[in-house]
Amino acid sequence: MSQHDLSWAVPVMRIGYAGRGIVYLVVAGFSLYAIWRGGQAESTSSALSQLETTWWGNGVLLLIFIGMMAYAVWRLLDAFYDLEAYGADGTGIIARIGMVVTGLAHLSIGILAFSLLFTGGGGSGQGSSIPRAIGWVMRLPGGRWIVGVVGLIVIGAGVYYLHKAWKEKYRRHLRANRFTTRWNVVLKAGVAAQGVVIAIVGLLFVYAALQADPSEAGGVGEAFQWLSQQAYGQILVAVVCIGLLGFAIFCFVNAAYRIVPKVAGDDVETLAARLKDKAESVA
Repeated sequence: MSQHDLSWAVPVMRIGYAGRGIVYLVVAGFSLYAIWRGGQAESTSSALSQLETTWWGNGVLLLIFIGMMAYAVWRLLDAFYDLEAYGADGTGIIARIGMVVTGLAHLSIGILAFSLLFTGGGGSGQGSSIPRAIGWVMRLPGGRWIVGVVGLIVIGAGVYYLHKAWKEKYRRHLRANRFTTRWNVVLKAGVAAQGVVIAIVGLLFVYAALQADPSEAGGVGEAFQWLSQQAYGQILVAVVCIGLLGFAIFCFVNAAYRIVPKVAGDDVETLAARLKDKAESVA
C-alpha cells in the first residue's frame, strides 16, 4: 500500500487513543473518589458500571465503546501493515504481536461498554471475569504452566512500560511542540504508573499458577486490592491512581500528537529529536 493509502488509519488511531484516555480517566477518577470517601479503588468493570448511575454516563459509555473499537482496529492495522515501522526482525515481530494482544484486550473493554450501554449487563456485582477464564485454562493439560507463562509475559510487559518511562522512549512517537515538551514529566509518570499496574497483574497470574487457585488472579481491581494490603497500601493505591490520570493524559496527547512513521512526512520533528537537540545545545 502507498503512503497515501495508509492515511485513513490515522483518524482511527486518534479516536482509539482518545477512547483509551477516557477509560483510564474514569477508572482513576472513580478510584480516587472512592478512596477519598474511605472505600476501595475500582476495577475497570466496576468503574464503567458506575457510569450507569450518572446522567452523563451513557454518553461516556458510548464514547468508550467507539474508542475501544477504533483502538482495537488501529492495533490490528498497525501490526499487519507495520505502520510504526517496527520491522520484521525478532524485536519487531514481538512488538507487533504485542499490538494484537493489546488490541484484543481493549476490544473486551469495548464489549463491556456495549453490554452496559445497550443490554444493561456486566454490572459490578458480577466481579472480574478473569478468575473464571483462568480456572478454565487451569483445567486444560498443562494449564497451570500456561497461566504461569502468561503471567511472566504480562510482567515483562509491565517492565517494558517502566523501561519505556525511564528511558522516555515514548518521545519517539510524539510530535514536538510546546505542550509535549512542557508536559513530559506528566507523560513519564503516567507511563510508569501503567507499568506498575500491569506488572502487579502479571504477578497475580504467576501466584495463581503457583497456588493452583484461579481466584488469586485478576485485573486492575485485583491489582489495586493487592497493593492496598501492603504497608501504606491506600497511599500507594492513591499515588498509582494519580499516575493513571497521567496515563490518561498520555493517551490524549497520543490522540492529538502521535506520529505514524509510514504516513507522516520526513519533515515532522519528534519530541525525542527536539529534546536531544536542546540537550546538545546546552552541553
